[in-house]
Amino acid sequence: MAETVSNKHSIRGKIKKKIFRYIQILLCSVLTVGCIFPLIWLINFSLLKANELFGPKFLVWPKNPHWENYRLALTDGKVPQYLVNSVIVAVVSVSLIVILSVMMSYGFKRMRWRLSNVFLNIVLLGFMIPIHATLLSNFITFADLKIQDSYFALIIPYVAFNLPQATFIMSGFMDTIPDAVEESALMDGCSIFRLLFTIVLPILKPAIMTVIITAFLNVWNEFIMAATYLTSDRYRTLPFSVYNFSGMYSSNYSAQFAVMALSAFPSLIAYVILNKHITKGIAAGAVKG
Repeated sequence: MAETVSNKHSIRGKIKKKIFRYIQILLCSVLTVGCIFPLIWLINFSLLKANELFGPKFLVWPKNPHWENYRLALTDGKVPQYLVNSVIVAVVSVSLIVILSVMMSYGFKRMRWRLSNVFLNIVLLGFMIPIHATLLSNFITFADLKIQDSYFALIIPYVAFNLPQATFIMSGFMDTIPDAVEESALMDGCSIFRLLFTIVLPILKPAIMTVIITAFLNVWNEFIMAATYLTSDRYRTLPFSVYNFSGMYSSNYSAQFAVMALSAFPSLIAYVILNKHITKGIAAGAVKG
């Protein structure tokens, strides 16, 4: 009798696990479709003619794709020129963010000094400062320094606003490194900088990859600061390409969708390549930070 009851409980437990598993699969499928559909919708609209955008159907795949939109995006939208500017700003900004966050987190977490936690908390207060609160003051400062319309007008605030998040992730991951690793290296006569860049840096690879992808996405898609500080085409970044097809009375929406598709492609590739490192890095920063 007891064996029969236990068998019934085990069968019920297996059924509940299967039902829960199916619910998880269903929810994940819905979320996946919700994440992928905007990209499909964007590509679809980028291949339509302007007069085909407004119709009764929400999603219509064109029988004859209008590739002219992408040609206009590359020529009239100045995508190649703005793409070079975006790459320069993104590479320099992300490199500085990674280097500074690694050095700061190492100084706050591994070097023993009295006010390390105080200064770490001061850096993390940057999470609370909105971008809009600094636009006017930065604009005036950059104008006085004669760097308003330049790469520096974007790189400096991009590094400043992404550094708190990067330091938070790096600091949390830094706590997971055993002290014995550094102690043995120091006993062998390793200097601080060699210890940091040859021993600690490889161990921080998951956190570094997380910082790279998050900082890259923030820098690549940012437009408010770029629109405030930049005034000439020489330094404008990729989001400005959309505005080249906007007029006072009419706009070429198909070309705008083509520009947005081209702008999203690099960040999508970067996310796919580095995606496996993101969860590990963020989890370590959230648990240990």
